[in-house]
Amino acid sequence: MNPQFVPILSPCIGICRLGGDGYCEGCLRSGEEIARWVAMGEAERRRLMDVVLPQREAARG
Repeated sequence: MNPQFVPILSPCIGICRLGGDGYCEGCLRSGEEIARWVAMGEAERRRLMDVVLPQREAARG
């Protein structure tokens, strides 16, 4: 049996600092979301990337 490597989709852009609002300055995820990312299901990751993170970016102005 040869397990196949499947990369996990991520919004990370390599700017990894939590801002004063508690969200990463690069990807806008919370520290808790970052910690849970690999354990999340694909649907939950996709919802965060397609719905939640764009809303956070829009709210930042």
